[in-house]
Amino acid sequence: MELQKDMILLNQTDATPEEVIKKSGQLLVDAGCVESAYVDAMLEREKMVSTYMGNFIAIPHGTDEAKEYVKESGISIVQVSKGIDFSTADEKEEKLATVIFGIAGVNNEHLDILQKIAVFCSDVQNVVKLADADSAEEVISLLGEVTA
Repeated sequence: MELQKDMILLNQTDATPEEVIKKSGQLLVDAGCVESAYVDAMLEREKMVSTYMGNFIAIPHGTDEAKEYVKESGISIVQVSKGIDFSTADEKEEKLATVIFGIAGVNNEHLDILQKIAVFCSDVQNVVKLADADSAEEVISLLGEVTA
Protein backbone atom coordinates (compact mmCIF):
# COMPACT_ATOMS: atom_id res chain seq x y z
CA MET A 1 0.00 0.00 0.00
CA GLU A 2 1.48 3.27 -1.09
CA LEU A 3 1.15 6.48 0.90
CA GLN A 4 -0.45 9.31 -1.05
CA LYS A 5 0.60 12.95 -0.60
CA ASP A 6 -3.03 14.04 -0.61
CA MET A 7 -3.69 11.81 2.43
CA ILE A 8 -1.15 13.65 4.60
CA LEU A 9 -1.94 16.86 6.45
CA LEU A 10 0.84 18.75 8.21
CA ASN A 11 0.78 21.47 10.88
CA GLN A 12 -2.84 20.97 11.85
CA THR A 13 -4.34 22.70 14.89
CA ASP A 14 -7.10 20.32 15.95
CA ALA A 15 -7.85 20.46 19.65
CA THR A 16 -9.76 17.24 20.39
CA PRO A 17 -9.50 13.57 19.45
CA GLU A 18 -12.93 13.82 17.79
CA GLU A 19 -11.80 16.64 15.49
CA VAL A 20 -8.64 14.88 14.37
CA ILE A 21 -10.37 11.50 13.97
CA LYS A 22 -12.99 13.12 11.72
CA LYS A 23 -10.22 14.76 9.71
CA SER A 24 -8.19 11.57 9.33
CA GLY A 25 -11.35 9.67 8.41
CA GLN A 26 -12.40 12.25 5.85
CA LEU A 27 -9.04 11.84 4.12
CA LEU A 28 -9.83 8.12 3.78
CA VAL A 29 -13.30 8.98 2.41
CA ASP A 30 -11.92 11.52 -0.06
CA ALA A 31 -9.38 8.98 -1.33
CA GLY A 32 -12.13 6.44 -1.98
CA CYS A 33 -10.88 3.99 0.65
CA VAL A 34 -14.03 4.04 2.79
CA GLU A 35 -17.63 5.18 2.81
CA SER A 36 -18.49 8.11 5.08
CA ALA A 37 -20.14 5.78 7.63
CA TYR A 38 -16.65 4.48 8.42
CA VAL A 39 -15.77 7.83 10.02
CA ASP A 40 -18.65 7.38 12.48
CA ALA A 41 -17.29 3.92 13.27
CA MET A 42 -13.86 5.44 13.94
CA LEU A 43 -15.46 7.79 16.48
CA GLU A 44 -17.39 4.87 17.99
CA ARG A 45 -14.17 2.84 18.39
CA GLU A 46 -12.57 5.78 20.21
CA LYS A 47 -15.47 5.83 22.69
CA MET A 48 -15.02 2.08 23.32
CA VAL A 49 -11.24 2.13 23.71
CA SER A 50 -8.64 4.81 23.16
CA THR A 51 -6.63 4.49 19.96
CA TYR A 52 -3.71 6.25 21.63
CA MET A 53 -0.72 3.91 21.28
CA GLY A 54 1.95 5.70 23.31
CA ASN A 55 5.05 7.51 21.99
CA PHE A 56 2.91 10.44 20.83
CA ILE A 57 0.86 8.51 18.25
CA ALA A 58 -2.77 7.51 17.86
CA ILE A 59 -4.13 5.10 15.27
CA PRO A 60 -7.88 5.60 14.90
CA HIS A 61 -9.72 2.96 12.89
CA GLY A 62 -13.25 1.64 12.60
CA THR A 63 -15.05 -0.98 14.62
CA ASP A 64 -15.24 -4.58 13.42
CA GLU A 65 -18.81 -3.94 12.29
CA ALA A 66 -17.56 -1.15 9.99
CA LYS A 67 -15.63 -3.51 7.71
CA GLU A 68 -18.53 -3.35 5.23
CA TYR A 69 -17.71 0.36 4.65
CA VAL A 70 -14.11 -0.30 3.61
CA LYS A 71 -13.55 -0.30 -0.16
CA GLU A 72 -9.75 -0.47 -0.19
CA SER A 73 -6.93 -0.31 2.31
CA GLY A 74 -5.49 3.09 3.11
CA ILE A 75 -3.59 5.22 5.58
CA SER A 76 -4.09 8.88 6.33
CA ILE A 77 -1.67 10.90 8.43
CA VAL A 78 -2.45 14.06 10.35
CA GLN A 79 0.41 15.89 12.06
CA VAL A 80 -0.66 18.09 14.98
CA SER A 81 2.38 20.02 16.16
CA LYS A 82 0.97 21.07 19.55
CA GLY A 83 -0.48 17.61 20.12
CA ILE A 84 -3.89 16.39 21.18
CA ASP A 85 -4.63 14.85 24.56
CA PHE A 86 -6.30 11.46 24.04
CA SER A 87 -6.75 10.78 27.77
CA THR A 88 -10.26 10.45 29.19
CA ALA A 89 -11.65 12.60 31.97
CA ASP A 90 -10.94 9.94 34.62
CA GLU A 91 -7.30 9.46 33.60
CA LYS A 92 -4.66 11.51 35.37
CA GLU A 93 -1.88 10.94 32.85
CA GLU A 94 -1.84 13.00 29.67
CA LYS A 95 -1.83 10.98 26.44
CA LEU A 96 -0.44 13.46 23.96
CA ALA A 97 -0.47 12.51 20.26
CA THR A 98 1.32 14.57 17.60
CA VAL A 99 0.97 12.08 14.74
CA ILE A 100 -2.39 10.48 14.00
CA PHE A 101 -2.66 7.58 11.55
CA GLY A 102 -6.17 6.91 10.20
CA ILE A 103 -6.33 3.33 8.97
CA ALA A 104 -8.74 1.20 6.97
CA GLY A 105 -7.98 -2.31 5.76
CA VAL A 106 -9.59 -4.82 3.44
CA ASN A 107 -9.48 -8.46 4.60
CA ASN A 108 -7.65 -7.52 7.80
CA GLU A 109 -4.77 -5.90 5.87
CA HIS A 110 -4.90 -3.14 8.47
CA LEU A 111 -3.55 -5.54 11.10
CA ASP A 112 -0.28 -5.83 9.19
CA ILE A 113 -0.21 -2.05 8.74
CA LEU A 114 -0.89 -1.51 12.45
CA GLN A 115 1.96 -3.84 13.38
CA LYS A 116 4.44 -2.11 11.06
CA ILE A 117 3.47 1.35 12.30
CA ALA A 118 3.75 0.19 15.92
CA VAL A 119 7.24 -1.21 15.33
CA PHE A 120 8.39 1.93 13.49
CA CYS A 121 6.93 4.23 16.15
CA SER A 122 8.28 2.17 19.06
CA ASP A 123 11.42 4.25 18.49
CA VAL A 124 10.35 7.68 19.71
CA GLN A 125 13.01 9.29 17.50
CA ASN A 126 11.06 8.08 14.45
CA VAL A 127 7.94 9.76 15.84
CA VAL A 128 9.87 12.98 16.44
CA LYS A 129 11.00 12.94 12.80
CA LEU A 130 7.40 12.48 11.64
CA ALA A 131 6.16 15.23 13.97
CA ASP A 132 8.85 17.59 12.67
CA ALA A 133 8.47 16.72 8.97
CA ASP A 134 8.01 19.78 6.75
CA SER A 135 6.55 18.07 3.69
CA ALA A 136 4.37 15.13 2.68
CA GLU A 137 7.32 13.81 0.70
CA GLU A 138 9.42 13.71 3.86
CA VAL A 139 6.69 11.77 5.70
CA ILE A 140 6.43 9.30 2.82
CA SER A 141 10.20 8.86 2.80
CA LEU A 142 10.29 8.23 6.56
CA LEU A 143 7.47 5.68 6.36
CA GLY A 144 8.72 3.92 3.23
CA GLU A 145 9.56 0.73 5.09
CA VAL A 146 6.17 0.65 6.80
CA THR A 147 4.11 0.81 3.63
CA ALA A 148 6.34 -1.35 1.45
